[in-house]
Amino acid sequence: MAMKTISFAVPCYNSASYMDVCIESILKCGDDIEILIVNDGSTKDDTAEKADEWQARHPGIIKAIHKENGGHGSAVNAGLAAATGLYYKVVDSDDWLDEAAMREIMAYLREQATRENPTDMVIGNYVYEKVHEGKRTIMHYRNVFPESKEFGWEDVGHFSQSQYLLMHSVIYRTELLRDIDLKLPEHTFYVDNIFVYVPLPHVKTMYYRDVDMYRYFIGREDQSVNESVMMSRIDQQLRVTRVMIDSVRLPDDVSDRRLEHYMENYLSMMMCICSIFLRMQNTDESEDKREEIWMYLKDSNETLYRRIRRSVLNMGTNLPTEFGRRIGLTGYRMAQKIFKFN
Repeated sequence: MAMKTISFAVPCYNSASYMDVCIESILKCGDDIEILIVNDGSTKDDTAEKADEWQARHPGIIKAIHKENGGHGSAVNAGLAAATGLYYKVVDSDDWLDEAAMREIMAYLREQATRENPTDMVIGNYVYEKVHEGKRTIMHYRNVFPESKEFGWEDVGHFSQSQYLLMHSVIYRTELLRDIDLKLPEHTFYVDNIFVYVPLPHVKTMYYRDVDMYRYFIGREDQSVNESVMMSRIDQQLRVTRVMIDSVRLPDDVSDRRLEHYMENYLSMMMCICSIFLRMQNTDESEDKREEIWMYLKDSNETLYRRIRRSVLNMGTNLPTEFGRRIGLTGYRMAQKIFKFN
């Protein structure tokens, strides 16, 4: 059997009311794909039955994977373990792919199947679909990456403060992820940051297509980027940030200065978000946790700690005293607009 061009993993947890739209959008990519519906221990609806029905209708393309609940990262791990495609892409069950954009992306991926050294990472734009507000925000990289040709980190331009590579925008070569033994933490939200951050030093070749590939639904009350939800899950945000600090030592593990600068800015953003939400909680315990995460970074990499702590946003969000806390929350509203994290 010929290798599939790409494996799409669709983590599903009580997703019955919206997973069909996601799967239908992926099916339009062609017959040389694989869709891995990972039912992550759903119990409140018929997600499991729907997954089996999809597999029965498309046995050569769709595979249903049933597992005990382990969270988003666990579902991504299960998909990667089962993947047979040259490339690996995660599509969350409440999101969808754009048909016209994927037509162009798939054409390039199919070319890679004939090459001895396929491109390590393929990048497209993603769109925040704020359905309830009738608004959308397109996140592109046309000022950062050369378009429609393979390139390396030495060819990358300057990322603006609102531009980050997210799980939505990247497609990794499957074996690259396996070679570094990428494993995401279980029962933890925000692991998409690990997924898109940790492999980067191992990426040598990239390709960018300026098309709006991934449509990211935003607006559900229980969504992980909802502000109140983020506050309640701050311990998981802290755990993910520690994993990122431990997994890549800057600059030792990074060969290119441009990549080092980007990864430092990404980690700085994570530290900023941790600080902001801990200050929003405004308790003695949260202040202790804020100090602990900064000490964790300092103990791991003091030079990096000093640079990140002195960044404009992190200086503003970590000022001492109650007045400093209020200034920090004002900084949060600024960061919210810059990073667009909810």
